[in-house]
Amino acid sequence: MSDKLKQDCENFKQLCEIFNAEIENFYGGNFSAGTRARKALSEISKSCKTIRNEIQGVKNAGRAK
Repeated sequence: MSDKLKQDCENFKQLCEIFNAEIENFYGGNFSAGTRARKALSEISKSCKTIRNEIQGVKNAGRAK
């Protein structure tokens, strides 16, 4: 696994932790945490796309050889 992919996976994990914390706060009554939870979901989506493209690039490079 490349260093970039490792870093992106670590970033994904951190974003998931942020989302989990904010959604707990939201359901605990802090409704402004809902905005932060939605933002975290947006960032998770971007991260997923980046990781997916990296994986696909490695897969395609393997086929080209």
